[in-house]
Amino acid sequence: MITQQAGGLSFCLQQPFDFSFLRCYGQPFQVFDQQDSGCMGFGLEHRGRRYFLKLAGAMPCRSKIPPQQAIDRLEQAAELYRNLAHPNLIPLLDARPVPQGFALLFPWVEGLCMGKQYPTREAFLSLPLPAREKIFEEILDFHNLVGMLGYLAVDFYDGSILYDPKKGKTLICDIDEYQQEPYRNPVGRMPGSTRFMAPEEFLTGEHIDQRTNVYRMGATAFALFGKNGSRQHRDWPLSPNRFQAARQATLEEPDLRQPSLSEFLRQWRQG
Repeated sequence: MITQQAGGLSFCLQQPFDFSFLRCYGQPFQVFDQQDSGCMGFGLEHRGRRYFLKLAGAMPCRSKIPPQQAIDRLEQAAELYRNLAHPNLIPLLDARPVPQGFALLFPWVEGLCMGKQYPTREAFLSLPLPAREKIFEEILDFHNLVGMLGYLAVDFYDGSILYDPKKGKTLICDIDEYQQEPYRNPVGRMPGSTRFMAPEEFLTGEHIDQRTNVYRMGATAFALFGKNGSRQHRDWPLSPNRFQAARQATLEEPDLRQPSLSEFLRQWRQG
């Protein structure tokens, strides 16, 4: 393992990498080097504006993926951001090769992240109930589009959810692993957080389909509204109808769940 610097920021890598190209994007003010996905990120400032750059090709210390595989995945992710463009998906500003790698550029979001690994999680989950209901509606709206276009929300979890309290807007990020139907589980345990994953995502050869999307949205509902993520009715602050919608969505047997997010939305919005 080695330590490198860029713009005065220090971070850990498995092998040397040339970051001189960052000067074309701006001055780094924050680095994200603890991911195991094969990518790392930089907060950059240029002419008074801030951006987030996601880079594949370098090997952060926790990376378990060869650089070329990470580059290929990030190139494919650029197409996902273009195909799934939506008001609640963080907009892709630029995608291009860089020396020994590939980079995506996004606007910098000042706000709260729901992910367990972020210090803003407690503030996120302390938002008033109406604010969290609006967040969930916006998550559902985006993923309803995802489903209608035949995509699957692989590796969506609480770390993918950002909220800007000043603008009152939800943004989804990190859709790099989303897949297009038809799709079967190729590896056994698929990428993702166990708390948001359906049983079929742990079994090689199982169909991953719209009922898997439904499970993920039900799990998201319990993460947002259940006390400490509980899936028990006694810890549920919303209506019994919404509890039943989330409970059905997270049943282990796919055929017992709602068949689509459109149907889940219909049940959820009955109040």
